[in-house]
Amino acid sequence: MAFPIDPDDMNPQQAKTELARLAREIARHDKAYHLQDAPKISDAAYDALRQRNTQIETRFPDLVRADSPSNKIGSKPANKFGKITHKVAMLSLSNVFTDQDVTDFVARVRRFLSLGEADELQITAEPKIDGLSAGIRYESGKLVQAATRGDGQTGEDITANIRTLIDVPKTLSGTGWPDVLEVRGEVYLRHVDFDQMNQKQVAADKEPYKNPRNAAAGSLRQLDASITASRPLRFFAYAWGDVSAPFASSQFKAIEQLSEWGFSTNPLTQVCANAAEMIAVYRDIEQQRSSLGYDIDGVVYKVNRLDLQGRLGFVSRSPRWATAHKFPPEQASTILENIDIQVGRTGALTPVAKLAPVTVGGVVVSNASLHNEDELARKDVRIGDRVLIQRAGDVIPQVVRVLDADRANRADPFQFPKICPCPLQTPTSREVDEKGEIGAITRCTGGAACPFQQVETLKHFVSRNAFDIEGLGARQIETFFAEGTIREPADIFALHQRIDRVELAKKDGWGKTSIANLFGAIEQRRQIGLDRLLFALGIRHIGQTNARLLAYHFGSWDALAQAMASDAINEELLSIDGIGQAASDALIQYLREPHSAAVVARLLDQIKVTDMVKADNDSPVSGKIVVFTGKLEQLSRDEAKAGANALGAKVSGSVSAKTDILVAGPGAGSKLKKATELGVQVLSEQEWLRLIGKA
Repeated sequence: MAFPIDPDDMNPQQAKTELARLAREIARHDKAYHLQDAPKISDAAYDALRQRNTQIETRFPDLVRADSPSNKIGSKPANKFGKITHKVAMLSLSNVFTDQDVTDFVARVRRFLSLGEADELQITAEPKIDGLSAGIRYESGKLVQAATRGDGQTGEDITANIRTLIDVPKTLSGTGWPDVLEVRGEVYLRHVDFDQMNQKQVAADKEPYKNPRNAAAGSLRQLDASITASRPLRFFAYAWGDVSAPFASSQFKAIEQLSEWGFSTNPLTQVCANAAEMIAVYRDIEQQRSSLGYDIDGVVYKVNRLDLQGRLGFVSRSPRWATAHKFPPEQASTILENIDIQVGRTGALTPVAKLAPVTVGGVVVSNASLHNEDELARKDVRIGDRVLIQRAGDVIPQVVRVLDADRANRADPFQFPKICPCPLQTPTSREVDEKGEIGAITRCTGGAACPFQQVETLKHFVSRNAFDIEGLGARQIETFFAEGTIREPADIFALHQRIDRVELAKKDGWGKTSIANLFGAIEQRRQIGLDRLLFALGIRHIGQTNARLLAYHFGSWDALAQAMASDAINEELLSIDGIGQAASDALIQYLREPHSAAVVARLLDQIKVTDMVKADNDSPVSGKIVVFTGKLEQLSRDEAKAGANALGAKVSGSVSAKTDILVAGPGAGSKLKKATELGVQVLSEQEWLRLIGKA
């Protein structure tokens, strides 16, 4: 997939614009893929979008958005099934796309674990099945429960349906399995079975299924388990979640054990000694792809030793010890029929190509992002052009290039609007950075007064990772906003006073049950954690990760509010490891600006904000502010920070009077001097390890 600007060449403003576009596109496609089983773009195109998002966030960590795709997994479960909370989160995987990416992945793992080139590091490689993820729980060897991935934390209860699959044992074979064992894997359809299903559909004068993945997902998510039983679904086991006791020392041995207990596992799984062997397995599996008899979209690499997996741990939505090497994307050509301008939550104007529908890799595509004004001009895309598009997963596909730019009677170049299409008709502008460079994003200057921005802010407020109010989706927000019923967050919690239920029941899409469910959902959200509140407010640069860092640092809303009144607030914010100047400026400006402060105050009158408490309260460092300096010899710096965070500590990048512990290795300099002057407890690396029980 071609993009207009490489992340390495972006300035901060261009990065902000692109991250906003990516967040919006990925969210829409996540919903289409995970919840509706109807993806709009190809997996390759989707992966390209996620990869680009990760690259930009890595280069500009201060710009990570509240709704960053990096913090999201799948889509929240549908209402028609019961819900099951995963005891161990079902995370997604990061992606790599090139041989160099694979080499870099191995290097990152070695660096995190402080392994030298001579130290052994085995990594397994297995086909990435293109199906529907499921977790199946066994107790005393008996199948008791099964769930889809859902949003990674909560999935749909598909227990009755999963029992119908031929590859899923109802009782485990052999011996030695833990009392509790949750087996994870992929539900899929073989090509031959998919073809037979479509033959039956056509014979019954019904619409054929688009692809095996969609057909498998739709078959598994049937309310009537007998329908699922009639579909030839299969299951490959490749992982596990909640277990009462360890049952293997390595990934490969664990998969062998699952096979002995009655599960189908993929025979192409191999153990590799280095990146070169991993790439060779990838090439071999790619060549076999068309003859496997089922769909795969890449190869998954996992660190083989389970103790090393434990040390590597996880980032926000994926494990550090695994990644997926995806196959190249698919492309198609179609006619660009129009160009629409969409206004986002931060006022960014994004051009979107409206396409004559075209099928790319089994998915119908009708929209494609054109990114921004500069990208539109660079590609010289015009109405009526035949364009090459590339499918990009859960997100709006991308226009790669124009294919017939030399044709006669071509339309004039598209004129990017100087006036926002919002009802205010306010001028648009492009921000200029401190170096005098013009940013890539064109914004509406109406700010919080712009109705489009207000609506998008409200949509964000009720979204899954914010207040997560079921029954109050984008369409309902738009309707209530247009009617003047909901104009700011506090109005949601006063909705019972602002709307007549009898009149609402007369409108399309509403009935007594849906209205009761809506008001019930609102009442359930009157209490919320500090991190989710900070994310829900939609402050620029305060994404889920930054919101969590802030919440852990301050602990309570009252503490945050008190700190905001201090002249030293910027210094305190910058002392939080992971919080940069852009996030600090955005938070201070938002909470001190009279209009937004009043919006928050009215909201706080309606809700209760719960304090942020680390899960590991028994840890000797829980709640303490820890700084690492100098060269660590037994742990890498990243591993040390990750371990401290997991124990409930607050890792800071600078020493202050609030610092509790400084862990100093050889070469410690100014931080050690300052800690000594302030009377901060100083520990060696060995003393730190003894303190946390790792020595």
